[in-house]
Amino acid sequence: MRPMLIALLAAFAVGRAYAAPLDMETIMADPDWIGPPVEKPYFSVDGSSIYYLLKHDGNKVRDLWRVPVQGGAPLMLDAAAQAQADGDPVFDKAHAHAAFIRHGDVFWRDLGNGRTMQVTRTDDGEISPRFMADGRLQYRGGDDWYIYDPRSGISAKAATIKLGDDPDQRKDDSLTDEQLKIFSTLRGIRADKDAQHAQDRALDAADATRAGRPFYLGKSVAIVDTTLSPDGRWMLVVTKPKGHDDGTAPKITHYVTESGYPEPEDARTYVGRNDGAPQSLVLLDLSRHASFNLKTDALPGIKDDPLAELRAKAIARLRKAGKDDEADALKAPAVRPVYVNSEFGPGVVWSDDGQNVGIQLRAYDNKDRWIASVDFSSHALVSQHRLTDKAWVNWNFNDFGWLKDGRTLWYLSEETGYSQLYTKPVGGKATALTTGKFEVSHPALSPDGRSFFVRSNREAPTSYDIYRVPVGGGSMEQVTHFKGMDDFALSGDGKRLAVLHSSSYVPSQLAVVDVSGGTPRELTDTRKPGYKAMQWVEPKIVQVPSSHGAGTIYAKYYAAPGADVASRPAVIFVHGAGYLQNVHQSFPAYFREQMFHNLLVQRGYVVLDMDYRASEGYGRDWRTAIYRNMGHPELEDLLDGKAWLVKEQHVDAHRVGIYGGSYGGFMTLMSLFRAPGEFAAGAALRPVTDWSSYDQEYTSDILNDPQIDPEAYTTSSPIYYADQQRDPLLIMHGLIDDNVMASDSIRLYQRLVELHKKDFWISLYPMERHTFVHADSWHDEYRRIDELFHDKLGQ
Repeated sequence: MRPMLIALLAAFAVGRAYAAPLDMETIMADPDWIGPPVEKPYFSVDGSSIYYLLKHDGNKVRDLWRVPVQGGAPLMLDAAAQAQADGDPVFDKAHAHAAFIRHGDVFWRDLGNGRTMQVTRTDDGEISPRFMADGRLQYRGGDDWYIYDPRSGISAKAATIKLGDDPDQRKDDSLTDEQLKIFSTLRGIRADKDAQHAQDRALDAADATRAGRPFYLGKSVAIVDTTLSPDGRWMLVVTKPKGHDDGTAPKITHYVTESGYPEPEDARTYVGRNDGAPQSLVLLDLSRHASFNLKTDALPGIKDDPLAELRAKAIARLRKAGKDDEADALKAPAVRPVYVNSEFGPGVVWSDDGQNVGIQLRAYDNKDRWIASVDFSSHALVSQHRLTDKAWVNWNFNDFGWLKDGRTLWYLSEETGYSQLYTKPVGGKATALTTGKFEVSHPALSPDGRSFFVRSNREAPTSYDIYRVPVGGGSMEQVTHFKGMDDFALSGDGKRLAVLHSSSYVPSQLAVVDVSGGTPRELTDTRKPGYKAMQWVEPKIVQVPSSHGAGTIYAKYYAAPGADVASRPAVIFVHGAGYLQNVHQSFPAYFREQMFHNLLVQRGYVVLDMDYRASEGYGRDWRTAIYRNMGHPELEDLLDGKAWLVKEQHVDAHRVGIYGGSYGGFMTLMSLFRAPGEFAAGAALRPVTDWSSYDQEYTSDILNDPQIDPEAYTTSSPIYYADQQRDPLLIMHGLIDDNVMASDSIRLYQRLVELHKKDFWISLYPMERHTFVHADSWHDEYRRIDELFHDKLGQ
């Protein structure tokens, strides 16, 4: 009777959870059947409407939509309507004029009479419009900056930058001197050139309508970035050495091609094989036509070597092996190289009046981040804030800028262990505007300069909303109560917020909220009827206790409502990226996996999805627990998750499977190899198997360079534990993956072959990169995972 009773209870629970049985064909189909999330909302110039993007059914095209702020039917704009639509606007100080980019061109609008003027009509794709203190408009095209004067109607290049030697600074050598001494004709030609040159310089100085003289940066550099001060006086140029060796790029091969021939493609270089080009800063004084190199050697700690101990061991080991050249190459530089942190933050930010500039610099060893201002009188960097981390400075939480006074910086810093918001007058003392064991991100300064609006999980680690923070200090005021707030945009007058919010099974939707509070006005519901009709298992957020002193591990638990059947099988899902949060109340990036979890629940499993150590949202110590030791703290957490399932949910300890992709695939391998017998089977999707073949930025942050810290790579790479494999393992990888390359999985497969291992399989997908995009591949991949668990977990 007992098996029949179990079946009846399971069937009853499933019947309550689903209006119709799920199937693999549906949940792994192209996600157009779900309905697209709302993307990139912004207010119209007059604030009466909100524009946003939606993916078009059947292709990757994004359509532009518009919806009234007061509510009503959203409208998809056709080509004619888009030609008249507003771009994301910026406003002048008096809020009398606006500017925006439409289809790569700059437009100017007078808010008094509503007149709109087209400033550019080019193929360059202009960006970054900004009003200047005197009412003119600046914008960028390529590496060049332009200034538009509405009074004259002229748009002119702010400065001309050339990569070459300045002909005015020529230095005659002894042979030239001798030639000029001997030949009068040469002296005459030289005199003519000098006279013409002198006249040109005199005209440049006297005639403001002429283009300015070029700035020559030399032949040995390449331009990385340029920024123009809002007063038009200064330009900051970021450079790197020209021809820097980026290392040898491994190849990936496209086997299924239109040409019918295999086609190779360069991928990214391996960690430790490309240190990146050190960057330098050049300050251009446009009014005096002078340039100055901004040296970094006075930044606090820039001459320290955070890796001194590891470096000394590595050098000693190489010298003992007779590899003196390699040992010499590992010597620490006198001044650590830096780069402008524009990939993980704004990089360079000017005050509105152009009197101050902030530059965020990051050491290439990723142990330090500086925010520096510039002393324009001495043309020198002045450090305003240094963030040091013995592990690595976070990729997130690097926003910074200026208050409206133009003399006070604001910035995010993780120095207390959690990202918090600070202000600091130039040369003064920092003030913490927020404090606590929660994260603050996405700071946006209100147009009146009195408040910040931030995204924070202050209420709970898994719950995100918008809070208002007074610039002068005071308590955080919660503005929204969505719990799944994804992003927001402020209206031009600062009175409303366009909010993207979501929940477990509802992709990002648009609402408008008054900053003073009140009930949000929902503006969109992009879900398709078939998807809306589905009934899903709501994941329960649970707290798994750590048996290793880590505190609480947050997780999502999926189970059929009302079911209480002993000895059930279970699956643990491991999210990717390492530093990513998947246990939250928003629509997950892993929405397909979430639907697959529903399918597993329908078949009698329970599923646990954990934010193991290294995950985002839980502070610095949680993030850096894996430093030099990837795969070890996380495995402790996953095993604690299994123990919780067995103890609290009566799961059969011998029927627990595990799977995940990317970092989740890596952790699946570490789980099976380092804890053999704990999991009945595992599926590793696009896994890292050897960290020495991953990229520079991510890997060197966590494990340092392999030449300096080889032990960290051996400790953290699954391929070195392959001899312990005994549990069934399914490996799957896209052949044109240019992130974690398929060679990772193929090398591991060969290692298992040589070890004479059993119960391992590999499935390769010729037309997929790291993130699969074709429904057929998704279906095949998850069909195989489903079959693996069915065969090995006995369900």
